[in-house]
Amino acid sequence: MPAQAVVIGVDSSTQSTKAAFVDAATGRTLAVGRAPNEVTGERGARESDPEEWWQSLREAVATGLKECGLPASAVTGIAVAGQQHGLVTLDAAGRPVRPALLWNDTRSAPQAAALADALGGPTGWTARTGSVPVAAVTAAKWRWLREHEPRAAERTAAVRLPHDFLTERLAGVAATDPGDASGTCWYSTATGAYDSEVLDLVALDAALLPEVAPGGGSRVGNLTEAAAEHLGLVAGIAVAAGTGDNMATAVGLGLGAAGVLDHPVLSLGTSGTVFAATRTRPDSPAINSFAATDGTFLPLACTLNCTLAVDKVAALLGLSRDTAEAGGELVLLPYLDGERTPNLPHAAGLLTGLRHTTSRQQVLGAAYEGATVSVLRALDEVLRASGLDPADPSVAERPLRLVGGGARGRYWVETVRRLSGRPLLVPEATDLTALGAAALAAAAATGEDPVAVATGWQARTGQTTEWPAVERDTETWQRVNSVLDRCVDGPLV
Repeated sequence: MPAQAVVIGVDSSTQSTKAAFVDAATGRTLAVGRAPNEVTGERGARESDPEEWWQSLREAVATGLKECGLPASAVTGIAVAGQQHGLVTLDAAGRPVRPALLWNDTRSAPQAAALADALGGPTGWTARTGSVPVAAVTAAKWRWLREHEPRAAERTAAVRLPHDFLTERLAGVAATDPGDASGTCWYSTATGAYDSEVLDLVALDAALLPEVAPGGGSRVGNLTEAAAEHLGLVAGIAVAAGTGDNMATAVGLGLGAAGVLDHPVLSLGTSGTVFAATRTRPDSPAINSFAATDGTFLPLACTLNCTLAVDKVAALLGLSRDTAEAGGELVLLPYLDGERTPNLPHAAGLLTGLRHTTSRQQVLGAAYEGATVSVLRALDEVLRASGLDPADPSVAERPLRLVGGGARGRYWVETVRRLSGRPLLVPEATDLTALGAAALAAAAATGEDPVAVATGWQARTGQTTEWPAVERDTETWQRVNSVLDRCVDGPLV
């Protein structure tokens, strides 16, 4: 073990790749390398070339290693956290058959609906896999591929999730973890294994899938000579199984068996995501009952349209993000890419309540309000699935942990405070997914529990800004909810 051991946590997201170089003893982030990821597609299609993810990882690691100022020999482990659900199809040589279908590709909505009606319907699915199929999940995307591109499906010799693909490039081993696997809808959170009936339903041979490691911090292999040469690292260092981005964020926050279990998290990124950690497996068709990567569970709900949608509205209006004002009579439902919670894959945005006196700033504020109400409604579903009543004062007054890019935006923070009426805890760490992945890498190198590692790091370096609760804006909350409820089966679809 070098005098200063360093681990690398990789966050391979929809838009970019980050490689955080973290002091394994203290949790201090020494450097973060970044590189962009390209997304293509229109009319519901969202695709990326997995080879570009690998190139971005190489660039991010090279930049981070240079900024870190330490020799490559100081690095003892690496782990990848990746965007969930994406379908990566590889040929017999391990090369992509076609671009990966991303989680926010909604073309597979008809296939998801057909799957959801099988196996006893929604309750049957939640009893098996913890989730009802929607367009995002990998099972629906594989079925879409078989129906629309049968030749590509026939050429497929291996099926991977995005983080699996990168882990295999690092270690030469086909491995995944329970957390990311639970987002496929062919892995059972009830049994902890692939569900053979689901695989038969979607016509997928289990031999095409990676082995499921016990957890994201498990050491699944060592960095190969070829990967080490590409990355400028030393061959033989520990490679962890890794996990999905949300599961890694939970680890970075210290959520799990070795940490806290009762703090709901609201993540404001390209998508808006809410989740909490629990030892009890939730069973609700309204949410995704994912596995966490450490043996606990991660009930989660996701909205497709969050910061990216609001930024699009700001760009259309020619405004900067923080010039927004309260929407007043306006309601803007920013479903620019369809929606996942509620399950409206073909939805479009909706603006109502315009007056001659309406300002551009109010339209932008209404976009913030629409996105925030959507995420907070999803939070209520997560709480109910976890056996909690959102209206119970002891529940409604609990602090929210606010993370993601939006947590750095003044108007995002103000809008969440105003519409939730809750106190907010905003961790100072900005790269929590990469930090969680770094904890997985440290666990793979040392054999420690990754959540315990992250909790120890927080005790040494973690700083959090606390925002007290303000009186809830129930008028805006009710107005937006009223429009949303009326439109679910109307012009929004």
